[in-house]
Amino acid sequence: MRIGELSRRTGVPTRMLRYYEEQGLLRPERAANGYRAYGDGAVACVRQIRGLLDSGLTTEIIRVILPFLSDPGEIHLHPECLTQETAALLRGEIDRIQSRIDCLARNRDALRAYLDTVRPGTPRP
Repeated sequence: MRIGELSRRTGVPTRMLRYYEEQGLLRPERAANGYRAYGDGAVACVRQIRGLLDSGLTTEIIRVILPFLSDPGEIHLHPECLTQETAALLRGEIDRIQSRIDCLARNRDALRAYLDTVRPGTPRP
């Protein structure tokens, strides 16, 4: 399929798909006329990239781990393939995500406290 079709099927703008290619996240074939040609698996790959980006991962991390992911619940990485550099990168990302979670939890608690103060008895989600 061409880039326009991939965009329609995933809801991701063509400009963003080109960016994914620049970042090494997508690797389309090139037709004789130079047009990008994506296989059927590109739809699932783009959706996975979107999910990883939406979860806060950087394109750098995604580029490293994407070859080992077949879907969000499966990782195909032999332990010997994990280099010290990749492990350090992943540990740094885990720390960054945890900091973000901690910050979000503090903000959630502050908002709940505010609601409890100005509207006692407001149901909590």
